[in-house]
Amino acid sequence: MLTPLQQLKTEFLEHLEIEKNRSTKTVRNYDFYLTRFLQQSGVKTAQDITLPIVKRFRIWLNRMENKRNTEGLSKRTQNYHVIALRHFLKYLAKMDIPTLTPEKIELARAPERRVEFLEEEELERLLRAPLLDANGNAVSEPSLIQLRDKALLEFLFSTGLRVAEAAGLRRDSLNLKKDEFTVRGKGSKLRVVFLNDISRVWIKKYLDTREDTSMFLFVSHDRAKGKGNRKQEDKPLTPRSIERLIERYSKRAGMTKKVTPHTMRHSFATDLLQNGADIRSVQAMLGHSSITTTQIYTHVTDQRLRDIHKKFHGKKREK
Repeated sequence: MLTPLQQLKTEFLEHLEIEKNRSTKTVRNYDFYLTRFLQQSGVKTAQDITLPIVKRFRIWLNRMENKRNTEGLSKRTQNYHVIALRHFLKYLAKMDIPTLTPEKIELARAPERRVEFLEEEELERLLRAPLLDANGNAVSEPSLIQLRDKALLEFLFSTGLRVAEAAGLRRDSLNLKKDEFTVRGKGSKLRVVFLNDISRVWIKKYLDTREDTSMFLFVSHDRAKGKGNRKQEDKPLTPRSIERLIERYSKRAGMTKKVTPHTMRHSFATDLLQNGADIRSVQAMLGHSSITTTQIYTHVTDQRLRDIHKKFHGKKREK
């Protein structure tokens, strides 16, 4: 039998799903974080949630063992638990249920994120990789798979899309006569995304070569037969298959660093900033709801400020 607080948790998750229109993944994550809090703390009612209870839970999180990391949960992951709890408390307050004030719970200060991006020469090597044979020579007539992979890599660098956004795109979402299209990102928010000329050319080559009827932009091209000896409709590439694809080409390009779809996204943002884009514009193109998230790229803006300082400051002074 559910405790009163477990029932409220269920109602809160339904609120996220229906009223807030949060994604299935977000609701599932909140369920996991809150379930962990309820089980560890042992609280049964909203009134049982106090600052000492929350503090003990956070100490438990900080000291718990993690199979993936011998140092335990990262501060960022610990904060995800706290954010879910604060949102739950805000919901309870909105429903006039007495409980701990969410503003009394502060997030832990997380270390700055390290942004991995590709230098220009590395990026060019990666983007050339799909059109090379096993000996590293350029192929004269790329296969359908090679065209797909080339188009995909150019597309990711051109748009800065998250891997889940790219994997789910439909063919009819793109109008190749225009340089822009709309994508639905995190929180079901719509934003405008732009194609550069090189990306458009390779996508067109890929689509013109395809003979399947799949509605998706990037597909697996699985030739398995279905019932009645009919070809099954090609399935879209999954985020995981795109990750493996990029990893394979990065190794073929001779890179020792780990390259992921998010590395392509970081490279997209870094390239914009290095060429003079302002951080607010980059925020909009990445689909970040907060400028704080975009500020992980200050390594780029800081470098530009340093170059400007050296170029313009104190030039009239004698050495």
